[in-house]
Amino acid sequence: MDIQIGIQTEQRQAIADGLSRLLADTYTLYLKTHNYHWNVTGPMFNTLHLMFETQYNELALAVDLIAERIRALGHIAPGTYAAYSRLSSIKEEESIPKAQDMIRQLMEGQEAVVRTARSIFPVVNEASDEPTADLLTQRMQIHEKNAWMLRSMLE
Repeated sequence: MDIQIGIQTEQRQAIADGLSRLLADTYTLYLKTHNYHWNVTGPMFNTLHLMFETQYNELALAVDLIAERIRALGHIAPGTYAAYSRLSSIKEEESIPKAQDMIRQLMEGQEAVVRTARSIFPVVNEASDEPTADLLTQRMQIHEKNAWMLRSMLE
């Protein structure tokens, strides 16, 4: 069915492609954060366990918002580990690192999501796609704050 929302087909495709990368980054970070929540140990266990839980819960809600925006633009949202592995800029960690390395990796993951979101803005702005711009701005604010909080634990 033809979508008539004032954004050209090619622009909707480019935006959906960018959002698919954002979805992959967000889901990969969700999975990594949840894994670290389960497996963190050490003197900061309680603090990190609770912080990671707060962050993965927020990420779980975010993947739905991103996927629904892709669908509203008329495209299929990726939803497999294979697709996320191909699209994500965040690498999975197969080992269980020490708490400080968990914090560092999650901080880097938060920053990676910000970079991915930021990279979509040129096509979003060109298309005057305010709903996507709003979504990206909100995601960037959350991830920048999370990165700052994690970074503060490393100082």
